[in-house]
Amino acid sequence: MTLQQLRYATMVAQTGTITEAAKKLYITQPSLTNAIHDLEKEMNIVIFNRTNKGITLSKEGEDFLGYARQVLEQADILEDKYKNGTGGKKQFCISTQHYSFAVNAFVDLIKEYGQDEYDFSIRETQTYEIIEDVARMRSEIGILFFNDFNEVVLTKILKSYDLEFHQLFVAKPHVFISRKHPLAENKVITNEELQSYPYLSFEQGEHNSFYFSEEIFSETERKKNIRVRDRATLFNLLIGLNGYTVCSGVIDKKLNGKDIISVPLADEGDMRIGYITHKKEMLSHLAQTYLTAIKKYLS
Repeated sequence: MTLQQLRYATMVAQTGTITEAAKKLYITQPSLTNAIHDLEKEMNIVIFNRTNKGITLSKEGEDFLGYARQVLEQADILEDKYKNGTGGKKQFCISTQHYSFAVNAFVDLIKEYGQDEYDFSIRETQTYEIIEDVARMRSEIGILFFNDFNEVVLTKILKSYDLEFHQLFVAKPHVFISRKHPLAENKVITNEELQSYPYLSFEQGEHNSFYFSEEIFSETERKKNIRVRDRATLFNLLIGLNGYTVCSGVIDKKLNGKDIISVPLADEGDMRIGYITHKKEMLSHLAQTYLTAIKKYLS
């Protein structure tokens, strides 16, 4: 077993395909396939299940790669210390719901650790994809929220993937609206006051369930609903249509613009925002630094 084989296996798990992994590793597909086969044979395990539809990470493969990532992290630390401080290209990936503090912390991480070469990724994506990314070890960290409505369902899903939730902070639900919105002067806004305005939310694809929503589920019926995929579109519609969305209340003028404000929403439960990790994986130094940066924006 070599470090190279471990890097090959983790890249296949991260990309989900031999083809994409070979491209990123700058080797041929047959070479990568043979390396994975040799590793499995030597360790007497099946890391990847092969089917006509492609490959998937096996249960014992998830466990094995959890340990492999720890080995690779320690190897990177050694390289950082003894290879003239270069350490090679650093890699790090997170998946998150659409939170400005997650982006700001990512910027801080790159400013601190961005050397001449690095390969960092931040995926603002759908809730179920966040869970899958961490489960398949494409991302070290996934950021999402729990509340009384979704906690039982999401906890069950996380448990089935050997994932665990770590709370960062508790937020009171707020409404994001345009500074020129008719309700902008309100100290608090109720669901009843919002009924005549378009409700904007992030669509969740095949898993467009209330349990996977990024926004607080409300028993109050919303007559006008618009679903979008990206942050810029949502904010443009907030301004152009006097729409609104429900969020944590953490707002950043540099990312969200000066025309968007946050107003407390009445009569809704708390949002417990946190991050998920794989139980079998030890967080890297980059991940720990990223979490420290996040907490700075929440203090």
